[in-house]
Amino acid sequence: MGDQPCDTADIIMDPSYTLRIHRPEDLPHIVQRHEELYSKEYSYNSHFIEIVTKVTTDFLEHHDPKRERCWIAERNGDFLGCVMLVKDKESDGTGAKLRLLLVEPSARGLGLGGDLVRQCTRFAKEAGYTKIRLWTNGELVSARRIYAKEGYKLVHAEEDDSLGVKSVSEYWELTL
Repeated sequence: MGDQPCDTADIIMDPSYTLRIHRPEDLPHIVQRHEELYSKEYSYNSHFIEIVTKVTTDFLEHHDPKRERCWIAERNGDFLGCVMLVKDKESDGTGAKLRLLLVEPSARGLGLGGDLVRQCTRFAKEAGYTKIRLWTNGELVSARRIYAKEGYKLVHAEEDDSLGVKSVSEYWELTL
């Protein structure tokens, strides 16, 4: 990619898939895939889907295209994954949040999750953010590995059962 800007409609990261900026009709599909995958793979309850729905609704209603993005990964028009970078409402305007990283089972192992997270980092730097925060759970081993490889640091962890299963909520940060 070199010095190409990150705001192009299509960004080819790998010959086997393409990253593009979201379209409004992608957001319900993001919610649906989170519901299907996380309930099946981790037994998460409806509270998790309420969180995902709130994130996507807030994004749709308040999206600032200069400072926020949602990327969709696809191959031949088929959805392979997604990620969002949104303003951190709890910061002074210099912080962002990485939200809703998802990679379809059929696309795992391609490096797609890492590409999506790196895309967030590049865009956050271009948008003038100085920090990215995220929330994840201890059982999401692959995602946690991706975050650590990108330079995120675990800053807080606590036991949590709000998703219907006992888990450890983790809060990670990346200083840019």
